[in-house]
Amino acid sequence: MAKTQLITREGYEKLQKELDHLWRTERPEVTKKVAWAASLGDRSENADYKYNKQLLRQIDRRVRFLRKCLEELQIVDYSVQQEGKVFFGAWVEIEDVEGVRKRFRIVGPEEIYGRNDYVSIDAPMARALLKKEEGDEITVRLPQGGTKHWYIERIEYVRA
Repeated sequence: MAKTQLITREGYEKLQKELDHLWRTERPEVTKKVAWAASLGDRSENADYKYNKQLLRQIDRRVRFLRKCLEELQIVDYSVQQEGKVFFGAWVEIEDVEGVRKRFRIVGPEEIYGRNDYVSIDAPMARALLKKEEGDEITVRLPQGGTKHWYIERIEYVRA
């Protein structure tokens, strides 16, 4: 299954800031270190050179990824028509029959890293929630097999 190429405006701006920081700050600093380490002579036993050269390759790999990714992503902003139903960008609060509550935001796959309160639009939970309303019951298939029932308690949107 291909990843959905949607992203929230906040997620897009965060990736754009990361790209800008890597390209304008990190990369020039590491490039200077590589040049300095290379000027010391024998590179085969030069740990500074090897480490910073590897770091430079990692930065370049991430920069290439971010540039390609940002070109392909489609920003989805809040729309009044979404109100009252679960769509992309919604904050959703759900509760199961045991009273366990979860609150998370449905976002693009590139936004979930480092966040416990974000769920990818491609995840089974998000797919089950789409177009549902407060008070609706959803059934989610579990990775280990079986299903779990949840009730939608609240739906909110971040308005730009």
